[in-house]
This record gives sequence, C-alpha cells and structure tokens, in this order.
Amino acid sequence: MELKKLTDKTGIKEISGNPDIEIQGIHSDSRKIEAGWLFVAVPYTQPERNGHRFIGKAIENGAVAIVCQTLPENLQDNITYIRVDDSAEALGQIASAWNGNPSAHLTLVGVTGTNGKTTIATLLYTMFRKLGYKAGLLSTVTNYVDDKAIPTTNTTLGAIELNGLLAQMVEAGCDYVFMEVSSHGVVEKRISGLQFKGGIFTNLTRDHLDYHPTFEDYRDAKKAFFDRLPASAFALTNKDDKNGLFMLQNTKANKQTYSVLSLADFKGKILETHIEGTLMSINNKEVTTQFVGKFNVYNLLAVYGAAVLLEQNPDDVLVLLSTLHSVAGRFQTFRSPEGYTAIVDYAHTPDALTNVLNAIHEVLTGRGNIITVVGCGGNRDKGKRPIMAKESARLSDRVILTSDNPRFEEPEAILSDMFAGLTDEDMKKTLKITDRKEAIRTACLLAQAGDVVLIAGKGHEDYQEVKGVKYHFDDREIVREIFKS
Repeated sequence: MELKKLTDKTGIKEISGNPDIEIQGIHSDSRKIEAGWLFVAVPYTQPERNGHRFIGKAIENGAVAIVCQTLPENLQDNITYIRVDDSAEALGQIASAWNGNPSAHLTLVGVTGTNGKTTIATLLYTMFRKLGYKAGLLSTVTNYVDDKAIPTTNTTLGAIELNGLLAQMVEAGCDYVFMEVSSHGVVEKRISGLQFKGGIFTNLTRDHLDYHPTFEDYRDAKKAFFDRLPASAFALTNKDDKNGLFMLQNTKANKQTYSVLSLADFKGKILETHIEGTLMSINNKEVTTQFVGKFNVYNLLAVYGAAVLLEQNPDDVLVLLSTLHSVAGRFQTFRSPEGYTAIVDYAHTPDALTNVLNAIHEVLTGRGNIITVVGCGGNRDKGKRPIMAKESARLSDRVILTSDNPRFEEPEAILSDMFAGLTDEDMKKTLKITDRKEAIRTACLLAQAGDVVLIAGKGHEDYQEVKGVKYHFDDREIVREIFKS
C-alpha cells in the first residue's frame, strides 16, 4: 500500500522523503520490522519503551519509512520520515487503513469499567450468535472470530493486532463485535481509528493504580472512551454508579442509562434470588436468569439495554437472557458430593470481592458458612491488598490468605501486605497457606454441607506466574480434582 494512503488521516506536520513509496508491512516494534516496512515510533510513558530510541534499529531491520513525533537529528536520504503530533494516535489510524478500515464494516460495541466487562461483552457475543448473527468477541478470557477461538494476551490488544483481528472478523462475515475496552487501551490510543457504534459503562472502583498516577486519572481514561464516541453511537451507563453520569458529560453519542435504584431507560428489579439464579424484572417484564447477585443484575441490564439499542426485539432478548449462563471463571459454581458449593471467581479488586461475597450472603441467608480463599497479584497496586484481606474477613466466616500470581515479588511479602489490613479479631478466623493448591484443599476440608467455598482472584486463568514464568494452574481443575478424591 502507498505510504501516503496509509498516513492520510494521521495529522501530518512534516514530511522528509518520498510519500509515494510502497509499504510492505507495518509495526511499532523495531524487532519485528522487515524489508520495505513502515516503523511507527510511539513514545510510551516508560522511557525504555519509547519507540524513538529504536528508529535506528528499525532502519537496520529494513524500514523504509518512519512515523514519529520528533525527527531524528540525522536523516537518511533513502528513508521517508513523517512527523505527526501524536504517533500513538497515528498508529491506530495506520493499522486501520492497512487492514481496510475493518471497524467501518462491523457494528462494534465497547464495554469499559472496573468490573463486569468480560461478562457483558461475552454475554452479548453469545446472545447475538443465538439471534442468528455472526459475531466476534475481544475479551480478557478469549477472542472469538465467530466460532473460532483465538488466545488473548491483553484486555485490549495493540492497534495492529486489534485491527488484524477485526479484519478477520470482516472476512468471516461477522455483523457484530463486542469488545472490552481497558483504561490502558484508551490511554495508549490502542482504540484510535476504530469506529464504535456503542459504548457501555459498568462501574468504577479502585484498580490499576500501579499504572495510573491517581484514581482521577483512571476515571478520566474511562471517560475518554465515551468522549470519542460519535453522534451515531449510543452511550449506555450505569446510573447507580457515582461516576456513571460523569461518563456521559461530553459525549456526542445517544445517552442511555440502566439502574436498579432509580428511574432509567432500562430499569431492573430483583424479585427473588437463589443459589441457582435470580428472578428479576426489566422494564416491568419478569425474567428468570441463571445468574446470582446484584452485580450480575447490573450486568444483565447492560446486556439487555445494549441489545435493544442495537434494534433487537425486546421480547426476544428477554427470552435469550433466561438461557444465558455464567462466563468461565465468573461466579462459576461447583457442587461437591459432600453438599457444599465451591465458587471460582475472578474478583481481584476490593469492590468485586465485596460484590461476590454479598451475592453469596443473599442466597445463603445464614444457612451456611462462607470460607474464602484469596490472594493478591504481585507487581500491581499494593494499596488494595490490605483492603481485600479486610473485606474477606468482614464478609466470611473463615479466610485463607494465599498466593495469586506473585510475578516478580515474594509471595510472603504480598501476604504481609494483606495481613496489615486485619484486626486481632479478624486474625482469629484467618489462616495463611502460601501454596494455593493446599489453600484450596484446606478450605474444602473445612467445608460442611450447606457451606460455600469462594476461591477468588484468578477465575478463568489457567496459570500461575512466578519470576516471569507461567506454570499451569487452574482453580477449577483443582476443585474438580478435590471433589473426585
């Protein structure tokens, strides 16, 4: 493709060289550049990732054109340099152009917020396939091109990988795509160049403060997604979250709300709740669902609202809501031969953990004990560790603190941070078992008929990351193994 066609929408400030040359490939990683390719130098916040440092290496590897924010001091005669205001933004535009602007040929809906993104995106994907459409999914758990599963590495992929997958979806004949949009993805402009037909906001609580300087920066990153939506899109927000309406302040999109507590475009009400599911109403129509907990009622409201805003028949949507079931690792239940229930959930923030424990209390109503197994990931926001331990102790009868993904930290140091949140009274019902498998086994041994064992933090993950190495580890497999033995 001609360089000038690739860079047409990048906001060019200066060109040195020939803009009519043919480009054979694109990338923002100098190590992946080949002969005849375009290298986009992105100045990420971490100095060691600043692409401008690797322009020379990209040229060595065969780059014939460079897009950057700052031109190198010494320009090579046989290289075309294009200076832009924002090369991260430009990368998204270039990746979209290279792949034939795939999002323009799809109905693309983004889901953002702290908790619930995976559940909402996955349920919408499942529902629309049941409605007879071909659909794609871009999620934390797995990406799908219609029925073809593709492993994922990030909640929001880089612009090049993302547009490549969207192009595959267009080729496969997909009509709809449902995508998780992370705060990292917004800040790093990975969604630049994408044309969204809708955006959904779930909720906002403490998370990723190892990446964002403040909570306000994290919040504003979420809002920036809605600020980008065009007037032709919809913006659906959780009215009951204190930041819900804030997300809509500057959007041009059609503003819509969902709520359990107040009047909204999509109003939900919990009528009955059991360990097997919830009877609820949406806009005064009853539906029995296979989901437990108030937090899942919000998720289902968002799914219903988005489907209706995408012009699906409301009654058909309600019928399909009753057939949907939990996403892998999200409040996934296992009934033991001894009569207790184990629940594996991805809850890895204080709010998510509180929501899950409250949901268990709603269905137990004092008839059994709650035993919680929980840890915290290494090299992530340390401030949430004592809070998660405290919430576990507050809402559980027994607590076992254990290892999660320690990454490059020592598990014992992470556990010490967690124990700092506990009072002497909390300590009386808390055990420390660093080995996660033994922690789960101990919780199951402690459980009696009618109890619930919550195993929180890893959910769908099938690995444990230690010192940069991922070892196979799946909470769900461990539970099944214990039940068999």
